This record gives sequence, C-alpha cells and structure tokens, in this order.
Amino acid sequence: MHIDLAALPEDVATLHRMIGELTTTLDGERVRAQAEIDRLRQIVKALQRNRFGRRSERLDDNQLQLGLEDLDTDIAGAETDLPPEAPGTERKLRSVSDSRLSLPDHLPRAEVTVDIAPVVCPCCGGAVHEIGETVSEMLDYVPARLRVLRIRRPKYGCRACGTIHQAPAPERPIAKGLATPGLIAHVLVSKYCDYLPLYRQSQILARQGVTLNRSTLANWVGGASWWLEALRERLADHVFASDKLFADDTPIPVLDPGRGRTKTGRLWVYARDDRPWAGPDPPAAVYFYSPDRRAERPAAHLDRFRGVLQVDGYAGFETLAASGEIVLAACWAHARRKFYEFHQATGSPIAAEALRRIAALYAIENEIRGRSAAERQAARDTRSRSLVDAMKPWLEDQLHQVPPRGGLAEAIRYALARWPALCRFLDDGRVELDNNPVERAIRPVALGRKNHLFAGSDGGADRWAVIASLLETAKLNRVEPYTYLKDILERMTDGHPMSRIDELLPWNWTASTVAE
Repeated sequence: MHIDLAALPEDVATLHRMIGELTTTLDGERVRAQAEIDRLRQIVKALQRNRFGRRSERLDDNQLQLGLEDLDTDIAGAETDLPPEAPGTERKLRSVSDSRLSLPDHLPRAEVTVDIAPVVCPCCGGAVHEIGETVSEMLDYVPARLRVLRIRRPKYGCRACGTIHQAPAPERPIAKGLATPGLIAHVLVSKYCDYLPLYRQSQILARQGVTLNRSTLANWVGGASWWLEALRERLADHVFASDKLFADDTPIPVLDPGRGRTKTGRLWVYARDDRPWAGPDPPAAVYFYSPDRRAERPAAHLDRFRGVLQVDGYAGFETLAASGEIVLAACWAHARRKFYEFHQATGSPIAAEALRRIAALYAIENEIRGRSAAERQAARDTRSRSLVDAMKPWLEDQLHQVPPRGGLAEAIRYALARWPALCRFLDDGRVELDNNPVERAIRPVALGRKNHLFAGSDGGADRWAVIASLLETAKLNRVEPYTYLKDILERMTDGHPMSRIDELLPWNWTASTVAE
C-alpha cells in the first residue's frame, strides 16, 4: 500500500481507515513471510535428519552442503523482508545470531570510534561528560596481498688486504625462483586442500597484477614435492610401524599423451588412527601412487607391516593374509551397503531386518568409542558377540529362501564369505567395526579429482600423493596446513638436518612450536 506522506488527508476518520488498511497489509505480509521461513526451516531440518540415513547414501556430501547453504540464504532473505512487529521497534532476526559466534582472541583488533558531534547535549546544549561506552565486535576480512621481499647483503672491504666480505645468499626453496616458502605453501594448500587447480590460481594472482603462468606454479609444486619427499618417507615409517592399519585405494585419472586420453591410476591410502581405543600414538595417513591396481602394489607397500589390516572387499588384499603375518579385518559398512541398496530398491523386509541387526552393533560401538581396548573388548564380549553369533545362522537360513541370483542373495553371500574377517573386531578391542577412517582420508582426493579432472602425468600423481600425505596428517592432528607447510619449508630451506627430520612431523612440529 503506497501512502504519499506529503499529501495526507486532514480528516481523522480517513486517517483511521488508512492506518487500519496499512496494519492489515503489514499483518498479511508478516504472515506470508513467516510461513515461507517456516517452510524453509522444515526443509533444512528434514535434510539434517536424513544426513546419516537414506539421503546420505544418495546425495554427495558437498551437494548436500550447497543445498543447505542456498536454503539458509533464502531464510536470511525472507527474514530481511519481514516487517517490524510493531511501529518503532527494531526487527529481530530469528536465525542463529552472529552475536553468538565467539571471535578468537588471537585475531588482531582494529578499533573504530563512533562518537556524537559536537560533544554537547542535543537537548539543552549543555556540556556532557563520558560515563562509559558500549563495545561490540564484527568479523572483518582483509584480502590476501602479495609483497616483495628485498634481500640486502652489504659488502665490506678490507683496506689492509683488499679482501671483500659478504654474507652468503640465503637458500631458496626453488633454485633461482622468486617464490618464498610462504607463497609456495599457499599454492600447495590452495591446490591440494582447497582444490583450486593451478590455472585458477594463476587467474586469481593476475587480478592482483601479478602474472604467473600455470607452468611456473607447476614448477614450484614440483620443487616443493622434492623437499617434502623425505618427510613422507618418515611418515610412512610411522604408519607401517603400527600393528593395526586401515587400507583402501581410489582411482585417479592420469593424462596419457601417447594415447591422447587419460588412463586410470590408483592412489593407495594407509591410515593409522588409535584414537577410537584411546591409543597413545598420533594419527597419520600416507598415500602412494601406482599406475595400476595389481595385487603386488599393496604387497610392496606393506612388506614391512605385521598386524591387523582393516580393508574392504578388494581381492588383492586377501593375498596378503597367506603368510599369516597380516590378519585381515573386514568392513561392516560395506556389508551393510549391499543390504541398504537392495532395501531401497525393493523394500525387502529381510534386508530391513539385516539393517536393524547391523544398526544394533553400531549403537554399541557409539557407546564405547574412546574407551581403552580392554574395555571395548569386554563390552563386545557381553553385548555384541551374541548379536553376531545369532546373525550368521539367520543369514544362512535366509539365503536358502531367496532367489539365488538376486541382489539379496548377493548381499548375504558377500557377508558370509567374509564372516571370519567381519568377526575380527570381537576378539581385538583395537579393531573398528568398519573402514571409515581411511574412507575419510580418501574423500579429499575425490574432491580434488572433481576439480582437477586428472593428473598431468605419473609424476604429477606421485607428487599429489606426497603432498596429500602431509596435509591429511596435519588435519588429523589439528594442525593448520598453511602454517605447517610454510614453517617446515623454511626450516628445510635453511638447512634443517636430516638426522632431526622427525621434528618436522605434524605432531612433533606442534609440540616444538608450543615450546618455542
């Protein structure tokens, strides 16, 4: 309803009628806006409830997050358009308030004073005096900026002997290169942690007036990988020294110039994570690249390993158990997935019952996560073992009642064929119910694969493995990746001795940094 404030009628009755119409209009707009907000909130809640249920198996996690972002934006837009509750009152947004966010103390503060002018009472013109202040904080962003480091090395001459003295030039991470360790760390984190291909980084730098070709950035990545290779080897020593590992692999497209297309290589991931059973050693993940998926690849990686290896159903891992030095533990998540897919397609009550029985095992695991291995095994002996013992004859009985070539029979046979490995967790409190820790380590590779499309060569894929090993291990140990890479590149460039390279592993680096 439009009202011309410069031509208001003088008749009181007409004014009352206009105010009534305006109030009715505002109430209607408020009801419609609130209804839209409630509808959007219901959608968000439904998506969040299904995050670990049916939709989590169908929607990519990042697609789900994008959808939630759009819905939250719609809610914010609807609340912005919401009229005030009453004339003269400020509108209060019903979404999560920014004021609830706790701004970290380590961030620098820049003060802005908002004062009255002149400093006199606006009512009577008398002098005023300060009786206090109100302080509030907002989170600001200062765009990243490039700078040039000028390295000055004065020369000194001796008048007595004519000798010239000058400090040696500092070592550079890239021979004759322009990049400092800080810039190289930024490129690595942007590419392998934030999934920005080098050509996009080149475009971003160009907007700041700095022209750096993609090939130049690629040269920096290769040089940094050379420095970090030794650290990846020490990381592998730590991982394979454990007697309980997770293992998996994921495809990675690699450019094959000879054939004019890409080939499919593999990134093998080995993760060590003792946190679920309160183990003392730090978590770590190490990656290796191979141009194929032959069984001898994991055999070569694990030639030093002795212990329990938790894996999926890949047959190449099963050959490792022949010597008896490696014991395989299977993944209940993979067994569950086959029942889940069949249940979603058919609504089978047998598949639903299998899912219910497996869910009971997971409920117990959620309760005992973080306890010692002995406590976990004791709980499994008293609660989980009877469930597992009852499940096998039930599956065998169902197998004789379903079509032998159907999807349900396939799911049952998958579980029964791996039954000893699926039961491994009952006898060892360190063993998890599934292989999810290494699945989480694979996820960053999958996201990078979507953005990078392919690795440019076998060497590029191997560099990906080297850098991903350090980044993922840093994140597992709650170390900020950029700060970590920048510091270790500076130390290695400055001549950090190889005899003390263990100091640069993420968990040791954190301890030394805190001590300093």
